[in-house]
Parts: sequence; structure tokens; C-alpha cells
Amino acid sequence: MDIQKPSIPRGTRDFGTIETVRRNYIFNTIKEIFQLFGYAPIETPAMENLSTLMGKYGEEGDKLLFKILNSGDFLSSVSASELENGDSNNISALISEKGLRYDLTVPFARYVVQHFNEITFPFKRYQIQPVWRADRPQKGRYREFYQCDADVIGSNSQINEAELVQIIDEVFKRLKINVTVKFNNRKILAGIAETIGRPGELIPLTIAMDKLEKAGLEKVVAELKANGFSDENISKLKPVLEFIGDTEAKLTFLQSMLQGSETGLKGLKEINSFLDYLKNIKITADVELDLTLARGLNYYTGAIFEVKAKDVSIGSICGGGRYDDLTGIFGLKNVSGVGISFGADRIYDVLEQLTLFPQEVSGGSKVLFVNFGNKEEKICMSYLPELRKNNISAEIYPDPAKLKKQMNYANAKSVAYVVLVGEDEINEGKITVKNMITGSQEKTTLEHLIAEILNP
Repeated sequence: MDIQKPSIPRGTRDFGTIETVRRNYIFNTIKEIFQLFGYAPIETPAMENLSTLMGKYGEEGDKLLFKILNSGDFLSSVSASELENGDSNNISALISEKGLRYDLTVPFARYVVQHFNEITFPFKRYQIQPVWRADRPQKGRYREFYQCDADVIGSNSQINEAELVQIIDEVFKRLKINVTVKFNNRKILAGIAETIGRPGELIPLTIAMDKLEKAGLEKVVAELKANGFSDENISKLKPVLEFIGDTEAKLTFLQSMLQGSETGLKGLKEINSFLDYLKNIKITADVELDLTLARGLNYYTGAIFEVKAKDVSIGSICGGGRYDDLTGIFGLKNVSGVGISFGADRIYDVLEQLTLFPQEVSGGSKVLFVNFGNKEEKICMSYLPELRKNNISAEIYPDPAKLKKQMNYANAKSVAYVVLVGEDEINEGKITVKNMITGSQEKTTLEHLIAEILNP
């Protein structure tokens, strides 16, 4: 019998102890900030009905949905002629009724409609759960990854946009990541489409513009031409794609360009309102208007955001925007919402590359008691509850092994303090503490060790 070599699907990962503790550090930091701003948690299932997911992310997004085969004989509902015809889309609809969630926003909209009578509006929720996309795996892009979302639904106020930028700023300030928050407005993009002579062509325009940073101007122009944009349309668009200047200069440029577009001017008014709120808030991060920021998801209708780390090239580590009628798809019209989503996996990669994880985020115990034998281990066992009572993680090596082996264990687990209790220490009522970070060693009391850890 052949032995199967264990493996996991491409685009997924196992997380060891240190990785898991570091990820929890990210989740807990984000969660604390969400809660400080009055957001409450919910959870939704890993899988949704495909009718909930399909058609919400655009054609490209639909292709990236992981579909789940129906239970039992899933081919029983497919006729021989349909199989012979080979129409994969038609067959897929017959054999698969559910899919893994692509993001947390559409399930949230479904949740709001389904639980409408139980919710107090405006509803501020956060959600930290995994999502799945059948994407091509590469650095910073995975098929299974966590999103950390905060949304407020049931309010049109630009206060919400300003508050979300505050949340972004606070999270990355705590994580010590220098970021730039880029923003734009989909109504401005719709106005640009009108101005260049392509009204109603917002989707192909934004899909192309969204690739400017990665693919360059030539690729964007080629894609626009492939979608029927004329040389004249593209000539009118180029000043937007090539404009250089600060936010004030860009606003002046847009004010002139969008004079003939009611939708565009409405978007410009929303941006000015958002910026007025920001004037009263001290933001550490750079906040700038990006005329080419498009965010490809079809459900965005107003403000859109994207956050980039300054010191690492990795793509966006947070993004979001306003959606005026996402719940309308499920029968609840005119309920506007706005939200952001932190990419925890990319944030992890940034923290790791910049060595920004705190020393204490190691996953090991803070204190390890060396085991010298039966008599000594009983004394050590009596000390452990005192440390744990003070919220200090501590353990004893379970076997009276050689000291070198126990010290290697402590090093492997990044233990900060090793405690030795031998005959002398028992007679004197003291402990010997080795600081594994500085290498210093002293004979002291358990109370002194606790005080040192709690008040470094």
C-alpha cells in the first residue's frame, strides 16, 4: 500500500503556534479598535446560497467563486443531453446550489434583510472571518484568507466615512505600520464616464482604471479600446489618468472637468463633505484623493477607500466604500451603508517583513520552571498558581530531563524567564531566575519576579 504524502490545496496555509499567536495579535488589535468606535460583532456561515453570491461582484468576481457540489448524487439532476452539450455554466447551476463566501459584505447585506426586525439602525457591525476566492495564488494573494470588516448601514452621513478613516488610522498606528489612505468616489467616476462620452459605461471604465497601477497606462488604454472606447474617449480620459498634484489641485481639476455632469458634481460634493469632517480630526496617516482609484466591485456607489503600506510593496492592506442599495438585491430598497475591510494576511506579511511584531507576541509561556526531580517539581507546582493568578503564562517542564534539553525547550518556545528551584533555593525560600533575553541571572523571590514582569 502506497503511503500518501500529506499536502494542502494551493493558496491555503497551515499556521503554527507563533504564526497563530501573531495573527491573533492582529485580530485582537483590530477588534479592540472596532469596539472602541461602537461596532458590535456578528458571524455568518462559511457557505451561502449561490443565488446570494452570484452577480454581486461583477463577471470577474463570479468566476472566482468556490462552488460546492450538492450532496448525494449531484449528477442526477443533469440530463444526458446537457452533459453531452458540455455547457459548464448550465451544468454548474444544476449540480451546485451553494458556494463559499467571497467576502463578508454581501453576506452582511443578506443578514440585514433577513434580520431586519431585530436590528436597531444605524447598525454598526464588525466581522472577522475567513473568505475564499478561486484566484491564482501568489505572494500576498491567497485562496483562503481572513477579512476584518466594519460596516455601518442605515445612514447616509459622511460622518461614517470620516469615522472609518479614523479606525484605519488607529489600527495602523497601533500596529506601527506607516500607511497612505487613498480615496475617491464612484459618482465622480460615473461623471468622468459621462464627460468623456461614455455614459453608462462605468463598469468597463473602472475595471480598466483599476489596473493602472499594476499594468500601466498602455495596458489600460488597450483594455478600453477592446471594450469599444474610441480614441476621442481615451484622449478625454488621459488628463485624469496622468494628472499629478495634491488633493486640493485634484479637486479644482474635477470641479472644472465635471461641470456638465450632475452625478459627478454630486460625488464631488460628497468628497468635500467628507474632507470637512476630517479637518476636525487628527489623522496620522497620509490621506489623499486618487483620481484613478476605482475598486472593481460593482456594488460600490459612493466613497471608496484603499490603504497602502509605505514601506513594503504588497498591494492594498485595507479597502472599502459606500454602497447605496446592496440590500435592494434582497428586497430591502434604499438602505445605504459604508464599510472597510482589513486584509489580515497581508498585514501579517507587512509586520513580518518590517519585524514589527512585539517581542512578547511569541506564543510561548512567559516563565518556565526547570524540573530537577520529584521533590523540586512539587515546590514548583505550588508556585505556578501564583503566576497564573497574576495573568502570567507559566509552565513546568514535565520530566526531570537534562538541563540542556530543558533550556533548549525554553529557547525554542521563546520563554522570557527560566526559573530554577534546587536544594539551596528550597532551603532559602527563594528562586533563581535566568532572564533569557539579557542572559542575566539572580537569586530572588517569586514576588519579586511577578513584580518585575508586571512592571518592567
